[in-house]
Amino acid sequence: MLFWILVAVLTAAVAVILLYPLLRGAKAAENSRAGEAAVYRDQLRELDRDLAGGLITAEEADYARAEIGRRLIAVSAGEPEGTPKPARHHRVTEAFVLLILPVLGLCLYVTMGRPGLPSQPLEARLENPGNDVAVLIAKAERHLAENPDDGKGWDVLAPIYVRTMRVNDAEDAYRNAIRLLGPSPIRLDGLAETLIAVSEGVVTEEARQALEQSLTLEPNNPRARFYIALSMEQAGRADEARRAFEALAQQSPADAPWLPLVTEHISKNGGAAAQPSAPSGPTSEDVAAAENMSAGDRQQMIRGMVESLDAKLSAEPNNFEGWMRLVRSYAVMNDKDRAADALKRGLAAFPPPGEQGRQLLALASELGIATEGMTQ
Repeated sequence: MLFWILVAVLTAAVAVILLYPLLRGAKAAENSRAGEAAVYRDQLRELDRDLAGGLITAEEADYARAEIGRRLIAVSAGEPEGTPKPARHHRVTEAFVLLILPVLGLCLYVTMGRPGLPSQPLEARLENPGNDVAVLIAKAERHLAENPDDGKGWDVLAPIYVRTMRVNDAEDAYRNAIRLLGPSPIRLDGLAETLIAVSEGVVTEEARQALEQSLTLEPNNPRARFYIALSMEQAGRADEARRAFEALAQQSPADAPWLPLVTEHISKNGGAAAQPSAPSGPTSEDVAAAENMSAGDRQQMIRGMVESLDAKLSAEPNNFEGWMRLVRSYAVMNDKDRAADALKRGLAAFPPPGEQGRQLLALASELGIATEGMTQ
């Protein structure tokens, strides 16, 4: 009941606010006409004084009196004789404000709103966040503000920051987790990737140090090995980079999803694509790599490599195969928003009228990616 009383009070207040300028305008117009008529009457009296004093001739006085009288009659004819009434168009406006607008608002609220839903303040939402990522993050941040030495909390929050593209916050979270819980391959790789993201795809010296420390803990870590090889490539050490990528390709299982990207870097650094171990006889290194990688680690590594390809294509967009691979990778990762964005950027480099642009659109159709507005 209190809710509806508040609604009624607010509706009345809004109606008064909207009607006030109309009522004030009518009163101002009335006052203006009355004042104008008084001015004309004063002019007639002044004219009589001038004539009596010999300042003007009788002919001039008659001419001026006729003109002033005409204006006075025109103003007096517009004055209301009784209680002033608002103009018709004001009455229509007032009826709209007082009746139609509240009824329309009430109908929309009853149709689209949820009057029976109890209020849920922020405190309650933080206690039961459900699937709301923003509320989950807010709850974790509040907890960590009160318990800054909770290493597990920082460890959980860091990858969430990465997924929501808050890389600076992710860097701080990874540093805190490493400081409180100690280094691990996952934490060190995560810190390195956030540093690379902050530097827009460049493997900085600090990121490289974190990756090398990760390799000391897990020598067969393909994620760290990839980024270290990439740092060599970025430093212009093509031979070292090629050998590092070739070693990573030999270590990887035959069906490793990052192999196409590794092969591309091998070719870029002047080598032939290294062949992975045969499916029928994986090497001991292949088995060790597969055993040492959890499903989460593998997924995180794949995402890092895809983002590396994305950064490369942003810098060098004239790579049709790269755009095809990037769109497909994001779709496989079930990230349709990024897949659509990659498709849009790919079509900017290879417009739809061309054969390559049509292939990109065909791929999007195959993967179920919306192409509205991209076909022109």
